[in-house]
Amino acid sequence: MHESPHITEAESEVMKLLWQKEPMTASEIISELTQQMQWSDQTIKTFLNRLHKKKAIRFEKSGRNYLYYPLVSHDEYLKAENRSFLNRVYKGAVGMLCAKFLEEESLSEKDIEELQQILENKKKS
Repeated sequence: MHESPHITEAESEVMKLLWQKEPMTASEIISELTQQMQWSDQTIKTFLNRLHKKKAIRFEKSGRNYLYYPLVSHDEYLKAENRSFLNRVYKGAVGMLCAKFLEEESLSEKDIEELQQILENKKKS
């Protein structure tokens, strides 16, 4: 498995669009993000260039447009972000992270049953 590139919070806004709808042209991405984020065209182009250099996206020339595609799946991104958070905040101790969440959050009976099933499956494997 290859290492996922580090995608910043701002760059993730570009990725979210591409995960929802690919391919997208640069002008479609710019149009969406200038409305949502009030970013300038140049800022968005900078994010596209950074993501391309990080190999998080690719593009193809199609006529007069460039079509952008994600190279990192949403699932890969979530796994990398979860791992980063776990290492940064809990020094990699997944048990401590889970315990803290379980202590702090209210859970429905269904949530508890699902968690018990996950833990049983983990125990067996």
